[in-house]
Amino acid sequence: MHTANFHPLDVEAIRQDFPIFAGEQPLAFLDSAASAQTPQPVVAAMDTYYDTYRSNIHRGVYRISEEATAQYERAREKVAKLINAPNARQIVFTRNTTEAINLVAYSWGSATIGKDDEIVLTVMEHHSNLVPWQILAQRTGATLRFVEITDEGLLNFAHLRELLTEKTKLVAVTHVSNVLGTVNPLQSIIDAAHAVGAKVVVDAAQSVPHFRVDVQQLNCDFLAFSGHKMCGPTGIGVLYGKLPLLEEMPPFLGGGSMIRTVERDVSTYADVPAKFEAGTPSIAEAIGLGHAADYITQAGLEAIHVHTQQLLQHAHHRLKETQGITLYGPEPHQKAGVLSFNVAGIHPHDIAGILDMHGIAIRAGHHCAQPLMQKLDVIATARASFYLYNTLEDVERLYDGLRKAQKLMHRRSHSR
Repeated sequence: MHTANFHPLDVEAIRQDFPIFAGEQPLAFLDSAASAQTPQPVVAAMDTYYDTYRSNIHRGVYRISEEATAQYERAREKVAKLINAPNARQIVFTRNTTEAINLVAYSWGSATIGKDDEIVLTVMEHHSNLVPWQILAQRTGATLRFVEITDEGLLNFAHLRELLTEKTKLVAVTHVSNVLGTVNPLQSIIDAAHAVGAKVVVDAAQSVPHFRVDVQQLNCDFLAFSGHKMCGPTGIGVLYGKLPLLEEMPPFLGGGSMIRTVERDVSTYADVPAKFEAGTPSIAEAIGLGHAADYITQAGLEAIHVHTQQLLQHAHHRLKETQGITLYGPEPHQKAGVLSFNVAGIHPHDIAGILDMHGIAIRAGHHCAQPLMQKLDVIATARASFYLYNTLEDVERLYDGLRKAQKLMHRRSHSR
């Protein structure tokens, strides 16, 4: 992590941008891995679109349409800069990470993957980076292979190397596990995949919001992430792809905006990225995403990473020292922003419900990662996740809330 320009976060100033944290008992929001809160500057940018230049894009020859088009494409440039994409044309706007991965599976996958090919995944994948490949394999006859994890919750890299063969056409891997928080050795994975001629799809939904991701340095073939996890709105996501791959791929959806010419029996298609953005897009949401990229960049991705790691380490220490709490995943220095746990004798849903009564929001369930739950031999976990607006007080409230939950369930069990 380069920290030459590192400045600590002014968390109190940041929290002023989020009205949800105002009040006598501010919300301890510890579910940013699901959806981060959205700051006022991002909301204001979207409101400005609706209030002053609301119109469709890429078609109108009047002033406000040209302004909307300019702001939409400016957002694309901001996102390209955020991940160091060499060309803004390599940024395709989608609804979310899920749609971005499905786009690759249906467009690139259907044109490339055959019945003798293999797709390598990991057991820690979110369903969004699993189900599309299951569907593709069922349609084409390809085989799915799964990289196991170690007892510590790290990717078994030796097993990955065993699975990579000349049959491997694709490796689909999460950068950061949404359950364990594990930061996978992406550079080594990509290099190993490329060595056997395979392409790599990266689910970066949990990494792009938290630390600097450089697609040129990584040399990944595709990378997907969502706006709503990085202080942006819902309904907007990103697919980055290497330009030659995007240019070769057939369209994902057909309709307006993605065409060059249309005749009765045949059509020709627009250049990338328009080829993959059929119909009227999420204009306000794209503009909001661009301003969210501005927001986290101005806060400082290095500072965000350092801050969330400090919170994670403190939470890990507090919960690890508490009897009856089981933590999942590696040590804090090997993960980012996520802490999954269970409390003996209390279902994760009950934990979340009790904490909610104390103004603490966490996630409970299988986190769209059921194969990983099976690997951990649990039905579900509770999960706290941290972001730039969280404080050490939030962590202490989590700890105190869990102790209260334990005492409450203890009293109930002894009153029967």
